[in-house]
Amino acid sequence: MSRKPDTPLRRGWTTGACATAATRAALMMLWGEGAPKSVRITLPKGERPSFDVSHTAQGDGWAEVGVIKDAGDDPDVTHGAMIITRVAASQGGVVFRAGEGVGTVTMPGLPIPPGEPAINPIPRQMLHETVEEMAGRLGRTPDIEITVSVPGGEALAQQTWNPRLGIKGGLSILGTTGIVRPFSCAAWIASIHRGIDVARADGLTHVAGCTGATSERVVQTLYGLPDHAMLDMGDFAGGLLKYLARHPLPHITIGGGIGKMTKLAQGARDLHSGRSQVDFDALARDIGMPELAQANTALEAYELAGETMADWVAKQALVAVRAMLPEDVGADTVVIDRAGGLLARAVA
Repeated sequence: MSRKPDTPLRRGWTTGACATAATRAALMMLWGEGAPKSVRITLPKGERPSFDVSHTAQGDGWAEVGVIKDAGDDPDVTHGAMIITRVAASQGGVVFRAGEGVGTVTMPGLPIPPGEPAINPIPRQMLHETVEEMAGRLGRTPDIEITVSVPGGEALAQQTWNPRLGIKGGLSILGTTGIVRPFSCAAWIASIHRGIDVARADGLTHVAGCTGATSERVVQTLYGLPDHAMLDMGDFAGGLLKYLARHPLPHITIGGGIGKMTKLAQGARDLHSGRSQVDFDALARDIGMPELAQANTALEAYELAGETMADWVAKQALVAVRAMLPEDVGADTVVIDRAGGLLARAVA
């Protein structure tokens, strides 16, 4: 059993919060208040954190500021990245542009329409409010073009869902509260939801959720599915299937290794090793092999039972999947070994 950390995990700040802080500081420069060393912003729930300014530049009619993202103790790919915003006078209110390392939406289904910079609704709202508040205080017109950049963001985006969601050229500027909570399951599940939204908007008839990279590769090859049909389910089978039940597609494949698929077959919805375990006594009874009760891992049980267990896991996992979906959504399951070999399949 893993030991809990001795101290609370440290929170961090979203890219949207960093962009808002950088924009506030850049407007101070553009509108004659000088370059600050730090700046304070108001988050959607009222918290007022302070951000250090790490980069400034200014020219004729524009100013830019960079803020280094601190994701706290969360394993965020953008931790340590510089979020830069450049502000310049514009016409017709606040206009958003994607600079270096910030993506552009190219597919429907996301909360931002195709052709727009991948700056999500809450960060846009925070940026709008910052411009309006500062313009009112300083007697300025709130007509501002905001260009958000993340140097190196295009490479970082390859470690995210963005390519599959049709976000091209870089990262998304994200955040709903402005706060990154360490190891949050909610962020992963939200990404699964967006993947389903994009698949529906694109008219896909078959998607797949897999527990890891190996099972994903096997399932994608098996069915010839496009990248954006592959939902990065990970351990969150329940999170995927609950959302799919409310936003259905014609067919879903659930694939994974023998260990996690055994837990799904036994009714687990969260397949993480720290939050669910294989019940070997129940497995022995259900398969009719008492010796399985002495196994320490699902792989060891499979080595004892072979094809009999693999077939049982595929069929019972499918029963568990079907129980969470409406009747008009088709489903099948795929069970693999660690090397990517196909052990069993079951089709409703």
